[in-house]
This record gives sequence, C-alpha cells and structure tokens, in this order.
Amino acid sequence: MMSVKALKPRLRIVLAASEAVPFFKTGGLADVTGALAAALSQLGHDVVLIIPDYFPMRQSRKGLPAVHETGIEVTVAMPDRPVTATINWATLPGSEARVLLVRQPDYFDRRQPYGEGNGGYQDNCERFCFFSRVVPEICRQMVLRPDILHCNDWQTGLIPALLNSNYAETSGFEHTASVMTIHNMAYQGRFWHLDMPLTGLPWTYYNHRQMEAWGELNLLKTGLSFADQVSTVSPTYAEEICTPDGGYGLDSALRERQADLTGILNGIDDAAWNPEADVLLPAHYSVDTWREGKGRCKAHLQHRMQLPCFEEVPLIGMVSRMVDQKGFDLIMEAAPRLLNRNLQLVFLGTGDPWYEQKVRELASQYPEQVAAQIGFDESLAHQIEAGADLFLMPSRFEPCGLNQMYSLRYGTMPIVRRVGGLADSVVPYDGSPESLQTANGFTFSDYTAEALAETVELALDCCENTELRDVLVRNGMTRDWSWSGSASRYVEVYQRALTRVANRRVEGRI
Repeated sequence: MMSVKALKPRLRIVLAASEAVPFFKTGGLADVTGALAAALSQLGHDVVLIIPDYFPMRQSRKGLPAVHETGIEVTVAMPDRPVTATINWATLPGSEARVLLVRQPDYFDRRQPYGEGNGGYQDNCERFCFFSRVVPEICRQMVLRPDILHCNDWQTGLIPALLNSNYAETSGFEHTASVMTIHNMAYQGRFWHLDMPLTGLPWTYYNHRQMEAWGELNLLKTGLSFADQVSTVSPTYAEEICTPDGGYGLDSALRERQADLTGILNGIDDAAWNPEADVLLPAHYSVDTWREGKGRCKAHLQHRMQLPCFEEVPLIGMVSRMVDQKGFDLIMEAAPRLLNRNLQLVFLGTGDPWYEQKVRELASQYPEQVAAQIGFDESLAHQIEAGADLFLMPSRFEPCGLNQMYSLRYGTMPIVRRVGGLADSVVPYDGSPESLQTANGFTFSDYTAEALAETVELALDCCENTELRDVLVRNGMTRDWSWSGSASRYVEVYQRALTRVANRRVEGRI
C-alpha cells in the first residue's frame, strides 16, 4: 500500500461544538473547545469555531466579544420543512480565531442549551442534527475549505458521517479529514430509531457498525464510526472507555477503532488560572513565595466562609457538582471519621438535592470545621483553589478533570481517585524517597470510604511536614499545565487524519 504524507505547516481547522467559553458554558466541554481553538490559533493555524447561538443566554451575559452579522443564511431540508439559520461572527478573545454562531430561534432560543430540570428537551435530536447539518453547509457557502473538521461529543457526531456521504464529492471537501473527540462516554445522544430521517442520511446507515446501538440511533457512535481519527481527553480514559465498565455499551465499537484512538490530557487556561496575576485573589504568589501568599489567601477564604482563622489547621477544598460521579457518596460515608481530625472542609457546587442537603447538614453540625456554598461563584472557586491546602476529587470516573490541574498550579495538593485524567496528572506520594522526584499529590484506587479516609489522613500528615510539603507543592507548580503542549498533540492527530484521507484517495476509495 502506498503511504502518502499529508503534512501541512498551516492547517485550516474548523472546530464544531455545542458550547464554548466565553459564550456559553455548562461544563468542561466549553472550556476545552474555547481554549483549544485559541491555542491552535496561537500555534499559527487558521481556526474557525462553530457553535449554536443561544441568543437569550448570550444577551444576559456581560463582557462578551462583539457579535456581528455576516448576512449569510443557511437552509437545511429537515423532514417536515426547510429550516433556515443566520450566521453571526465574533473573534475569540486573546486569539485570531473566528467564531461563527448559528442563529436559529426555534431550536436555540431556550433557557438552557440541552434541557431543563432532570431531562433533555424532547427535540434534542432534531436540534443537534440540524446543527450538524449546518456546519458543513457553512463551510461550503463560506468557502472555508477545511483541512480538519474537529467534532466534539454527540451533538456534532453526525458531521463525520455527512463528510463521508453527502459531502464526499463536494468541492471544498476533497482533502477534509474529520476528528471526533469524546469528552464523556456517559452522554451519547441516544434517540428513537424513527428519528433517523432527521439526519438527512438513508436508512442503510442505520446498522450496528455505523449509527445503531442497542436498538437506538446513537449520534456518538455515529461520530466515532465515521471519523478519520478519534480522541478523548486523557490517556487513561482512552483505555477505560474500551472496557465494558467504561464504554457504556460502545466498548466494542471503540476497540475496533483503538488504533485510531488517542488520549490527550486537556490543558488549562494559564492566563485565567495564574496565582501570580489572578485578579480574583486577595494576594498573589509564585512557586518561590507560595507560603506567604497562600497563607493570606487561606485567611481570606476562612473569613469569607465564616470559619475560624486558624493558619495551622489543614483546609480541604472541593469545587464540584454534587453527584455520585464526583464521589459524594464516599465523602458522606467518610465524613464522621474525617471530622474527628483537626481539619476544615469548604464545599462549592450544586447538584443532587439530596447531597446538597447532606452538605448543609454537615456545615450545621460542624460549624467550625465545615462551610458550604450551594450554587456557583467564580471568585469563590478561584479563592478555594488558592486558599486550600488540599483539594478533594474522589471521582467514580473522571474523563479528564480540570480542578486538579488548577490546584497543582495554585500549590494546592490534590487528593484524587486514580481514574481517567486524575491518574494522568496527579503523581502520588507513596512514602518512598523515589516518589519525591515527581510526586505532587495523593491518590487511591478502591472506590471505598475507607480508602478515601486513609488517603486524606496521609495527606493531613504530610501537611505537617514542612520539607515534604515544599517538595510536593514545587513539583505541581513547576509543571506546564497550559494548552500549548495539548494543542500540539492535537495537531499530530490532525496529521494522522489527513494522512488517512490521502491514502484513501490513492487507493481509490474516495
């Protein structure tokens, strides 16, 4: 077989996602897509980010980049009617990347991007099939001629299938390769099989090797089946999703694509998360001044959360959704044992009402040790990262995680369960001199309250050892957690995808 090198120094990259910072955010997907687009642009690539325009949510937020009209309309023939979207544009802050916002009021003028209460909107399949069908049509009408069309999660999973079918012979897509990134296998875009006409593809594609899974139309499976390369958000998670426990029913499909599957640990926005310049902190510090700076941040946090201002008491922070996935069942079970120790706990987050109530009860029962804010507050999130001595993430599963990297950047030692991206970023101290070369936190493997409690107790003991803590903090703060390295690894994936497309053309399969 002839191998074709498809290397290009400057790539035309189109990223498609259902959300991106700073425009709309419900979770880590938005952080990744916004930061990756900016990082790729800073590497010298031509980047366009396409997202839905959730207009009411955008209008309610201040400080967003100016959004302008393009005058371009895109119409998609949905099964019962033609649907038209107008395309607006903006520039991604801190970069030259362009953002195209798909304005379609019937689909996207909602109070939330995906659903309200405990369920998704009933027309989510229609909404995001429309969005996926609009993306390549925007590329065609605006003559973007992408080298790479990078799709993210199930909301864009239809796009690789469209590139391999409806747009396979379309001018402007002759050399376009697709990449599908899985951010969380638990969310797959599973719908009634009779929604298949919404995709614009024939029923022949509804089969167990392409778009069907367990009797349903599955848009994430569609993306990973058709994409030229597949990625996910950490190396360990790439291994976990190929197993029955981690694959959520798609492990066999992922094992078939394992040679094309790459795990790339997310980076962080090191401009927004920088203890030397963070405007949300009461004091700034570096790797050389962290003791004094964190001491002032800790006192401020204790005062804000109405806890006694004891400098010597280890303070453990947690910023998280309060759900089973994040290990709150373990925390509640271990709490009586842990709160017998000399420590303080600060919680910030929202989630399952049962866990919210349990956290409130802990704060009421132990007012000098536990404080909680139910909801979200960006300034408090930063102040917890800076003011805490330890940060808790005992997740049941965690595709990547960002808070452990924020913690390491801020000199706060993480306590995590060894899964997904937590395993790839937190290097455990095990008591041996050898581990001090790279150790930056504490990990445990068994999903039990006892394993969690034992690891927290080890971390508390280490807080009392000044020399040991200095080593662990320095190891965490001096590692590069920025997006520059992660973005370069995505470029390597893009090059493999381009080579795959070029080889198919030589073989006459396109």
